[in-house]
Amino acid sequence: MPKIHQFSVHPEIPGRLRGLDELALNLRWTWDRRAYKVFQHLDPEMLEKCGGNPVLMLRRISRERLQQAAGESSFLTHLDEALDDLRRYLDEPGWFRVSYPDRKNLAIAYFCMEYGLTACLPIYSGGLGVLAGDHLKAASGLDLPLVAVGLLYNRGYFTQRLDEEGWQYEEYRTHDFSTLPLRPVMAGEVWRARGGGPETAEPVAPGGTLGVAGTPLKVSVDMAGRTVWARVWKVQVGRVSLYLLDSALPENDPVSQRITSELYGGGSEERIAQELLLGIGGIRVLRALGAQPQVYHLNEGHTVFTTLERTREVMEAHGLSFYEARQVTGAGTLFTTHTPVPAGFDLFPEPLITTYLGEYLKELGLKTEQFMRMGRVHRDASDEEFNVAVLALRQSPRRNAVSRLHRRATARMMRPGWVDFPAGEMPIESVTNGVHTKTWLAPEMEQLFDHYLGPRWREDASSREAWQRVERIPDLELWHAHTRLRERLVAYAREQAGSRIRERHGAGAWGAPAHPPLRPDTLTIGFARRFATYKRATLIFRDVCRLKALLLDEARPVQLILAGKAHPRDGAGKDLIRQMHDIVKREGLTDHVVFLPDYDLSKTAMLVQGVDVWLNTPRRPYEACGTSGMKVVPNGGLNLSVLDGWWAEAYRPGVGWAIGDGQEFVHAEYQDEVDAESLYSILEREVVPLFYKRDADGLPRGWVAMMKDSIRVLAPAFSGDRMLKQYTERFYLPIADRYERLAADHFAKAKELSEWKTRVHDAWCDVKVVWVKDGAVPEMTVGEELEVEAKVRLGRLDPSDVVVQAYYSSLRPDGTLRNGRSIPLVWTGCENDEHLYRGTVPSRSSGLHGYAVRVLPCRDDVLVPNELPLIAWEEGE
Repeated sequence: MPKIHQFSVHPEIPGRLRGLDELALNLRWTWDRRAYKVFQHLDPEMLEKCGGNPVLMLRRISRERLQQAAGESSFLTHLDEALDDLRRYLDEPGWFRVSYPDRKNLAIAYFCMEYGLTACLPIYSGGLGVLAGDHLKAASGLDLPLVAVGLLYNRGYFTQRLDEEGWQYEEYRTHDFSTLPLRPVMAGEVWRARGGGPETAEPVAPGGTLGVAGTPLKVSVDMAGRTVWARVWKVQVGRVSLYLLDSALPENDPVSQRITSELYGGGSEERIAQELLLGIGGIRVLRALGAQPQVYHLNEGHTVFTTLERTREVMEAHGLSFYEARQVTGAGTLFTTHTPVPAGFDLFPEPLITTYLGEYLKELGLKTEQFMRMGRVHRDASDEEFNVAVLALRQSPRRNAVSRLHRRATARMMRPGWVDFPAGEMPIESVTNGVHTKTWLAPEMEQLFDHYLGPRWREDASSREAWQRVERIPDLELWHAHTRLRERLVAYAREQAGSRIRERHGAGAWGAPAHPPLRPDTLTIGFARRFATYKRATLIFRDVCRLKALLLDEARPVQLILAGKAHPRDGAGKDLIRQMHDIVKREGLTDHVVFLPDYDLSKTAMLVQGVDVWLNTPRRPYEACGTSGMKVVPNGGLNLSVLDGWWAEAYRPGVGWAIGDGQEFVHAEYQDEVDAESLYSILEREVVPLFYKRDADGLPRGWVAMMKDSIRVLAPAFSGDRMLKQYTERFYLPIADRYERLAADHFAKAKELSEWKTRVHDAWCDVKVVWVKDGAVPEMTVGEELEVEAKVRLGRLDPSDVVVQAYYSSLRPDGTLRNGRSIPLVWTGCENDEHLYRGTVPSRSSGLHGYAVRVLPCRDDVLVPNELPLIAWEEGE
C-alpha cells in the first residue's frame, strides 16, 4: 500500500461569525441552552448528525449556509447575545470571589484519569469521570480558581455492541482531535484562572519541557529507559481550564504512542505508564504554564505520582531531603478515594516499579525497597505488591471518602495502617458527591423552575430556600412536564430499538417485536450503570414470575429501560448482560424491557430526565456513592434504592423508597434473597399503586406530592454547588493555609516538623502508660465526674511532645469501649522518670461506662493520627 498523506478541509467561517468558534470551544454550552441554541439555529439537522458536537458541525457545515447565516439579522442577534452572555459570565465574580475577596492568590489543581464533560469528548468510562466533569462545571459556576489535568485518549473508552445472544463485544474508534471541543496549547501560554483566553509570556522551561513560543507545548517523562513526550491540549469548561496530555507523537516509539490510546486499556505496564505520564507530566505542564497551585486535589490512586514530582521539585530547588520536602507537599494535598473495596486499587509488582521508576527514585534519594514499603498495606510484607492508594494515603494527610457510609467502609480498609485507633478516629473524612444540576436538568423542568422558583436556584443550586418554592408549581404543570419527558424517552428508546432491528436485518437486541416496544403512559423504571457484579443488575429478574406479573398487568403495567457497560475484562459483568438478554427474550418481554447499548452521557441525560423511578440495587456497602439517582431528582423522578452510598443518608419517608433496612448479611445469596423480596414487595404494594392512583382530573396527586418533596429536600442537598462549597471550606482553604505556613521562611516549619516527627517516631517504643488510679465508685449519678490519675513514661520525649487523654464511652456487651470521646489529662509533675497526669471523666448518661488512658504525639501543625499513626494505651492484664 502506498503511504497516504492526510490533510483536513473545512469551510472558512465568515468574519462576522468568528464568535462561533469561541462559543463552540467553551463547554459552557453543555449546560447553557442559549449558547447551544445558536448552533441549533444555524443547522439543527447537521448538529444532530454530528452527535451534538458544535465543533464537528462547524467543520462539516456548508459554506453556503455559513454565508447565508452571516446575512441573517435574527441569527446574528442570537449569536451576539450568546457571546455577550458568555463573556459576562467569565468576567463577573461568582460565589468564591464574592465570599473570599482576600484569597486572590489561591489556586487549586485537580487531577483525574477521566472526565465526563460531554458525549462528544469521549475521555470517560463511568461514574468517576462523570463526577469529575460535574466537579469542574460546579467549580466554574462558583468561580473557584481551579485548573484540571488529565489524559487525552485517542481511542477513549470502547463502543459497546451486543451479539444475538446478548454477549457484549467492544469496538474502539480513533478520534480526530480537530473535530473535538479542544485546542492545542502553545509554548509560552500562561494559565489564567476564571476562563481567560491564552496569554503569552517568556516560556517557563522546567525539566522535560519543549517548545519555542508559538509552537505546540510538549512535556516529557522518563520511564522504563525511554523518554516519553506528550503534547498538551486545552478544554475550556466555563471559567475552568482542563489540560490533557497526548502521547501519540511521531517522536515517541510505538509503545509510548499507545500510552494514551485507551482509557483503562492494556495491562499493568500500560496502566503504570499512564499514571506516570499523568502525575509527573501533569505537574510539568502546570509549571510550563506558570501555574503554582497551593492545593492539589487527587482523585483516586491513579494520580498519586503527582506527589513524587512535587517533592522532587522542592528537593531540587531548595536543597531539602525527601522527608522534609514531603512534609510541605503533603500539606498541600487532598486525596479523594472513590473505591469501596481493596480489589479496586491498582497494584504493581516490584520488578515493574524498578523498571519504570528506578532511575526516578534515585533523584528522590530513595531505594526501591523504601518506596515499596510506602505503597504496601503492611510495610514489611515483601510479598505484597505496590498499591497506589496506599501511597496516596501516606502522601496526603488530608483525605476523604465520597459518602458517609463510604467513609466507614474506607476506615475499615485503613485499619492496618492505624493499628489500635478506634474505628471512629480513622483519619478519613467524607464529602458526599453532588451533581451539576443545570447539566442534567431537562428544558421543560428548567422553564418551570425559572417561572416558579425565581433566579436563585440557578445562582446557587445548593440554596434550600430557593428549592422550598417547588411547592408553588401547580400539580398539573409538574405532571404534564414530566409526562412529556417520559414520552420523549419512550420515543428515543423505540428509535434505538428500531435502529438495531434495521442493523440486524430483522433481529433486534431482545428479538424482533412486531410493533414498537414500550408505552408512553406506563410507569417507567430505569436502571443504568456499570455492569459489575456487586451492582446486581439482575436482582429485579430474580423472580421472573413476579416480574412478569408487574410488567404484564393490563390495568397497571410497568416497563424497564436498561443500559450499561461491563469492563472489557469483566467476564462476570458481561454475563449479567447476557442473562438479562436471555430472560427477556425467553419470557417474551421484549415489548416491556428495552436495553440501550453503548451507554454514554447523552443516553444518561435522556434516561434521568424521563424515567418515573430510578432503580439502584448494589450490595451494601459496596456503592461508594453513586450519582445517577441524584440526577433524577430535579427532573421529577423518584429513587428506589438499597440504603447504600448517597441514598443511605438521603432517604427519608416521602422522598422515595428504600430496599431493605440497611442490614448487611455475611452470605451474599441470602442478602440477594432478602433484598429481592423487599424490592418486589415495594413495587407491588407501594410504587405501582401510588403511580396509578388518579383523581377526577386524572392526576396522581400522591405521586406528584412525593415528586415535590424529593425535589425540595434532595435537590439542594445533593447538588454540585453544595459539594464544591464543602470542599472549599473544609479542605481547599485550610490546606492552602497550612501549605503556606510550612513553606514560609524557606520551608523552616517543614524542616522543623520533619525532624520532630522522626525524633518522636524513633522514641515512641519507650512511651508507656505504667499506672492508672481507678477512682471508680460502685454507684455514680448522671452529671458526676470521675477523677482520673495516670503515670506515664515518655523516655526521650518531653511532655510537650505528647498529649495524655482519657478515652471514655459506654460499654458494649463484651466489655469493650464503643466509639467514644477523649478528654485531655493535665501534667502535674514528674518523679523517677514517671510523669503524673490528672483529670476528670464526665458521666453524661446512665448505664455501664468505662474509660482507658492513652498517649498520642502532639505538635502544632502536625495532623495526628493522619500523618503520625502512633498511640500508646494502658495495657490490660
